[in-house]
Amino acid sequence: MVSLKWCCNAKDGIKLIEPNENLARGYIDMAEAAIGTMNRERNLNRQFAISACYYSMYYSLYATLMKIGIKCEIHSCTLEFMKTLLQDFYSKEDFKIIKRAFEVRNTSQYYVDKIIADEDVNFIMDNAPYFLTKSKEILSKLNEKDILKIRTEIFGWIN
Repeated sequence: MVSLKWCCNAKDGIKLIEPNENLARGYIDMAEAAIGTMNRERNLNRQFAISACYYSMYYSLYATLMKIGIKCEIHSCTLEFMKTLLQDFYSKEDFKIIKRAFEVRNTSQYYVDKIIADEDVNFIMDNAPYFLTKSKEILSKLNEKDILKIRTEIFGWIN
């Protein structure tokens, strides 16, 4: 079980960096490109489409982290950060969407002998554009006061 405390102390876990609007925009561009890949590959290469779907969500979430000034190379820690410290911006349903995409992508990529239900694939792919739009809205609304509050909260978790 991943915890925020563990993530803040892990080698490639959650770290404070300088907030960076340019990187945030770059990750949004990557998220948009991943949506295009997902749509192109949806009926051609399911595994690749699933991966693109997840990364479209992950990159858009990571754009938010870049704007706040948070770096994290462990995906489960990025999701834990979202669930714990971005709850004023992302809903519990938003978290369930990206968490499900994370699980489906992991199963698809690392357990090729397992069957992934069409219902799961359709759910994540249908919600990927929504998640990207939500992240863009958050980026446009996130202000200095919000950023300072989140950075102060995470500082308390870091040794």
